[in-house]
Amino acid sequence: MAEETITDAIPAATLIVVRDGPGSAPELLMVERSQGMAFAAGALVFPGGRIDEADRTLAAASGVSAALVAAIRETVEETAIPVGLTPVPAPEQARALQWALAAGQSFGDLLLGKGLGLDGDALVPFARWVPKFHAVRRFDTMFFVARCPPGDWRPSVIDGECAGAAWVTAADVLDREQRGEARLIFPTRRTLERLARHGSFEAIREDADAHPIHPITPWIEERDGERFITIPTDAGYPVTQERLDGLWRG
Repeated sequence: MAEETITDAIPAATLIVVRDGPGSAPELLMVERSQGMAFAAGALVFPGGRIDEADRTLAAASGVSAALVAAIRETVEETAIPVGLTPVPAPEQARALQWALAAGQSFGDLLLGKGLGLDGDALVPFARWVPKFHAVRRFDTMFFVARCPPGDWRPSVIDGECAGAAWVTAADVLDREQRGEARLIFPTRRTLERLARHGSFEAIREDADAHPIHPITPWIEERDGERFITIPTDAGYPVTQERLDGLWRG
């Protein structure tokens, strides 16, 4: 994982949860951000959020990164799907964790009280995005990918955390955006295009392992009078440019 620090960006983490389906493309856990949120309101995104000091404290005690802790915590809080917890709690216990986190209880204390631990090996680093789209609020977000725990896990959301959550394929979300039925921010769109090429979690994991993690900061290029937002061509993304005109940045 990259060690660089970017001082003007807010550290954050997000988790791409994948479940394989028989004879179909893998499904991804995505949430719809509430309309009242300051950043990416109404967008479909992967569960995630800021890294806080409690995440860093728990990470130091657990021997994992603070980004990994935040990715697990935010996924539980936003969807009640306990990726990265061991042993895997029952659905009702996961929902109890979700409500306790939403009420402001300490993630570390909750895990200790319920006899749960963090499974750092369950999450695989996938990418690191540091866009400069916003002059006031800039995020340095670590993306992880993980397999959904065994069982029929159905996402549950709490009002105020998310407007909704669902299992969807990458191709379906991209099609919905083309039809004007969904909104995506630039890093999410590029990530979905990358994920759509793969037919299983293992293939996604191999893709993650094949590309070193370096900060991706899009830049603007001008060509033939048109401006394009651009990312490196060696980071694993099949689409590396998009016209700037009309681009929704959240």
